[in-house]
Amino acid sequence: MNAYATLREIQQALFRGTISCEDLVRHHLSVIKQHEHLNAFLSVYETDALASAAVIDKKIASGKAGKLAGLIVGLKDVLSYKNHPLQAASNVLDGFTAQYNATAVQRLLDEDAIIIGRQNCDEFGMGSSNENSAFGAVKNGAQPNRVPGGSSGGSAVAVQTGMCRISLGSDTGGSVRQPAAFCGVIGLKPTYSRISRYGLIAYASSFDCIGILGTSTEDIARVLEVIAGADEYDSTVSTQPVPEFATELHSSKTKPYRIAYIRETVDSDGLQQEIKDTLLQKINSLKQQGHTVNAIDFPLLEYSLPTYYILATAEASSNLSRYDGVRYGYRSENTTDLQSLYKKSRSEAFGKEVQRRILLGTFVLSASYYDAYYTQAQKVRQQIRQSMLEIFKRYDFIILPTAPTTAFALGENTSDPLQMYLADLYSVVANVSGIPGISVPCGNDNQGLPLGLQVLAGDFQELALLQFSDILMKQD
Repeated sequence: MNAYATLREIQQALFRGTISCEDLVRHHLSVIKQHEHLNAFLSVYETDALASAAVIDKKIASGKAGKLAGLIVGLKDVLSYKNHPLQAASNVLDGFTAQYNATAVQRLLDEDAIIIGRQNCDEFGMGSSNENSAFGAVKNGAQPNRVPGGSSGGSAVAVQTGMCRISLGSDTGGSVRQPAAFCGVIGLKPTYSRISRYGLIAYASSFDCIGILGTSTEDIARVLEVIAGADEYDSTVSTQPVPEFATELHSSKTKPYRIAYIRETVDSDGLQQEIKDTLLQKINSLKQQGHTVNAIDFPLLEYSLPTYYILATAEASSNLSRYDGVRYGYRSENTTDLQSLYKKSRSEAFGKEVQRRILLGTFVLSASYYDAYYTQAQKVRQQIRQSMLEIFKRYDFIILPTAPTTAFALGENTSDPLQMYLADLYSVVANVSGIPGISVPCGNDNQGLPLGLQVLAGDFQELALLQFSDILMKQD
């Protein structure tokens, strides 16, 4: 099959009749089969996808196809797709079937996108390497002995290798952007509340965002346009108008932008040299194109990671208390009373990383430490957000690394949680402050591993972010 650059090209072929949706589905099924060893998919919905393709082919023939006809999508295993398995890559939800569609999923289906399967991830989105899944680690398509990043590792690898055109993931502390960087694809985390969280399994509710992974900013713009916006099922979602992202993406001429980069990120000893060199090269290139690029100090950056882990684990402790072995999912057989049912079901079914974060969260919420940790972290979070908003009064974008390194080896950091958490060093600030961010591919390191750079923008500036990302990827 032809290598189509965008969904627009696919739809042109569909409307000409040179391919069909069924052809597209069969092609992606064959690619999934070819890359089974990467462990990106937990379920492949072959029968459903082919049945949907046949219906959409008839719609195309009658001129009634939706905006996303021909788009093959994979879903991270945290998004509810009615009558299909939903486990958050955890044994605690063993055998659970989704009872309804997430709002984002329903909106995709309404515009004739085809869901091809559910994708592996770190358990409950807790991880930076996709090694914490109950179904085993996902492997990077660039080099299978490397991690794909996490927690949306399966989603990133699926796009990287052409198993699907778009993946929906979730980004709580960088879980879309960091795997996008490790796998050489685009990963967008929108403004908190831009996309409804209804039907997204909660990890940390005030951080969680549904994000989009793809290979084309145009495709991501089209998907965002469909799934964003107000939702009666989510009281926290924004009622901000949703722009026609795809139409406006290429409509405005490039203007001189005001761009900041954070001095502390470039000067960090922990930043891989090739990422630093690429960032500085991009900065010089932007200056040559007439953009204003200045170094700024952001001393609060070092506090974003501990703030995130205090607050996110606290919210996880609360959110995951519902998985108790009583109503659904895994139930231990080695119990004698109700208390032992709770204890054994949770200790047997939750993985080690999830247990670690629940314990951390329970600790910071305890009466003796609540004010010392949780309350203080909330204050710091507010300071970080206000500082970010002040920066965006003077600058259009902040450019920084997505992660300190390219993809590390499988098993390299599993025995050192602190080292693993440092993989989120540059990504969590967007979640702490609620602003949108995107990771774009910018070449490879000297081992052939993809590297990505990250761009942040002010609230609800996704269109500008996508437009600037195009500029960044087209630079030499």
